Amino acid sequence: MSHIPSAARLSLGRAERGRLAPVRIVHIGLGAFHRAHEAWYTQNAVDGADWGIAAFTGRTAEVARQLEPQGGLYTLVERGDESDRFETISTIVRVAPASDLVSFIDLLSHPEVAIVSLTITEAGYRIDEAGGPDLGDRVVSDDLVQLQKTIRGGRNLADAKVTTPLARLLLGLEARRRVAAPPLAILPCDNFPNNGRMVRRALEGLAELVEPQLATWLSTGITVISTSVDRITPRTTEADRQAVLAATGQWDESPVVCEPFSDWVLSGEFPAGRPAWETAGARFVADIEPWERRKLWMLNGAHTALAIFGLLRGHSVVSESIADPACREMVRRLWAEDARHLRGVEVDDYAAQLLSRFGNPRMEHRLDQIATDTTTKLRLRIVPVAFLERDEGRSGEACAAVLGTWTIAVALGVLPPPVGMSAGSSVAELITGLDAGLGNDSEFRETVEAAVSDLRSC
Repeated sequence: MSHIPSAARLSLGRAERGRLAPVRIVHIGLGAFHRAHEAWYTQNAVDGADWGIAAFTGRTAEVARQLEPQGGLYTLVERGDESDRFETISTIVRVAPASDLVSFIDLLSHPEVAIVSLTITEAGYRIDEAGGPDLGDRVVSDDLVQLQKTIRGGRNLADAKVTTPLARLLLGLEARRRVAAPPLAILPCDNFPNNGRMVRRALEGLAELVEPQLATWLSTGITVISTSVDRITPRTTEADRQAVLAATGQWDESPVVCEPFSDWVLSGEFPAGRPAWETAGARFVADIEPWERRKLWMLNGAHTALAIFGLLRGHSVVSESIADPACREMVRRLWAEDARHLRGVEVDDYAAQLLSRFGNPRMEHRLDQIATDTTTKLRLRIVPVAFLERDEGRSGEACAAVLGTWTIAVALGVLPPPVGMSAGSSVAELITGLDAGLGNDSEFRETVEAAVSDLRSC
């Protein structure tokens, strides 16, 4: 932390503390994206002042340590091509580390809480290929034992030694069931297809292993919303903190930088109400699949491709990578394959918009940040399009090129291999480790191998 006079620290005044909104949303995964997206939409909704958020951290407690002295306040920096816009966000009225299970369980037992939202990343759900809890994961299996001992035994829920987000959520829902609180909505805001359906399946699968009565209660005690979320949010730097201080005259230990663009599409019912997010620009639709596919394949898929290829070509941020003709051409070819399978949504204007967003030189969206959990991201963003292309008799060469680039990055130690693989694994072995179906497609494997040969000759 820089040496800034305490009087300059961003914080709530006494009058502001008296006007804090009641907690009606509990969030798991307090990070930059949640604060640039759901918290921002809530503040900008016409009734946002009635919807306070209690936010719990995800992997580390650092953000809670930063925001607690500020009363949850932070500065949102919208970074345009030429200038920044600064906005103080006050929607988060309570912050706590994930380890504060007592507070979490207490909040979920309150009937006034209407929504539990989640941003815990694809990998954070720890689900298997069938969408259930990954019992092969030691952390999940340990949590399962704790849940069974605590819930089946009717023990104090806060005594359970659980660490995974879904296990903590299930404890909170059990607390709600025990006091007969009204139904609430679960709102996943992570980038994977059918996120609402998958979260329900994972929760129900875990509950069935823990306590059948809880599993039965979930059918009426919760709804699960499907969402498509979109706002580029790079990691905050010390330079960003100094920029906020210079612009506002206040020191913010945890500002958030994001692009001006934002998008949120939701589908599902909120039994206990919700903020009027549509007044801040959100869209509510009956069928979310076309929207989530467009975003997941075109934005997130291109990000993954740019991260892999860009790192190999010596770039460090998205704007550098998209300015490289070779990287840009890979993305263009990938989008052409995506577009063949996107119906009911506009594609050409979206692609042009993405190129402009990616090219913003003032957005320091680091490729190494985007490249985390690459294996999981490829399975969600590239592999489905490859299957669709192959099902229609095409080679899937653009998807194969992205996967070929990935195998090179693994071989060079730039990215980790899939579980059970090594940097010395062959291209065929890596593709099979990524997805057995693609690995068994000899023609597709040959297309990947041809792409690897072409890339190595560049």
